[in-house]
Amino acid sequence: MIASMTATVFSSERSILGGVSRCRSTGRGASIREGLIPHYRVDSQQTPQVRRRRNARRNDTMSMLSELMEQPAAVRRCLDANQAQASEFAGLLAGSDHVVIAARGTSDNAARYAQYAWGSRLGLSVGLTAPSLFGWQARPPSLAGAVVVGISQSGESPDLVTVLESAKRQGRPVVVITNHPDSPLGRLGDLVMPLCAGEERAVAATKTYTAQLAAVALCAAAPGAREQGTAAAQLRAMPEVLEEALDAADAVEAAVGSLIDSDGCVVIGRGFHQATVHEWALKLQELTYILAQAYSAADFLHGPVAVVAPGFCVLMVATTGAHLSSLAELSAQLLDRGAHVVALSDEESFPCSRHVAVPKTAEWLAPIAAAPALQLFARSLCVARGLDPDTPRTLSKVTRTR
Repeated sequence: MIASMTATVFSSERSILGGVSRCRSTGRGASIREGLIPHYRVDSQQTPQVRRRRNARRNDTMSMLSELMEQPAAVRRCLDANQAQASEFAGLLAGSDHVVIAARGTSDNAARYAQYAWGSRLGLSVGLTAPSLFGWQARPPSLAGAVVVGISQSGESPDLVTVLESAKRQGRPVVVITNHPDSPLGRLGDLVMPLCAGEERAVAATKTYTAQLAAVALCAAAPGAREQGTAAAQLRAMPEVLEEALDAADAVEAAVGSLIDSDGCVVIGRGFHQATVHEWALKLQELTYILAQAYSAADFLHGPVAVVAPGFCVLMVATTGAHLSSLAELSAQLLDRGAHVVALSDEESFPCSRHVAVPKTAEWLAPIAAAPALQLFARSLCVARGLDPDTPRTLSKVTRTR
């Protein structure tokens, strides 16, 4: 386990990367663990970060894991590369009164974060568009008064391109956040924010998602934002916060056990973590084939709470901020009903069955700090169920929808 490695020869079959190991299935929920990384002597003078990166590179087939471990560096590159673009974004807002975002999949969850980050720090109304309305109608929805933002890892999806083409025809400023600035989507941008995450080969997005969150946060800390100086300083510290998040991953494997034989669960959060709960649910669906449903805690109480019965699995994201106490109250109620609650939280005393620690940071940046934990959780559960996280069935890296 990352945080507790010492100068010994590892003689067990357990991988040192957060206790993650590949499983050879012997039936659902049962496995024989095989070490993914060769045993070797650890230099006690190496930092955990150096050891982690070296170990991830030892097996090139571990694309999701190795890319997951690159997140601190990817976020640092994204922040360094887009300082000027964030200021330009602030300038574009001068002639607009709201933002409309076009995105799909994981990028849609980065857009959810933008709703809260730009809404709270820039005072903007931010909406997610319905791309299908722009492809077949002779008169697509009006985008009057909006800055239109496209968020996409690949920049390839035709339906997102169609939305931005409509925005251009309507004379609206277009901003693109993508890992491929020369993509069809990128070429439509009046302003392009490159993620600079490097090539991402794994089907399940990790570092590009976190870089998208960082790009959104950088715009939220641009000139004109509320408490701009403080926000910018908090954001500059995020690569180190991500290092801490990765080095505190030892609790993840122990927390997945209750879901090994599960067919479904709910994922609950509130506020900024609407992005986190939707991304956690998506990662579980992609990698473990569990039907995971994301909810705002408020929406969950308006009906879906009725699904909770003894043994039902609830995943909850609850970090320091305005909603922590209400989430703690809800979690305690669910435990009383016999639910098994796994909580991603920066509060050790949060009531739950299993606690996965995430670093403390400013409330508005908590989704960035929580991203590695949800990714490691989904990956660990995937392996525990006898599946391969690098080859999820029926999926490809680039999805083109119309």
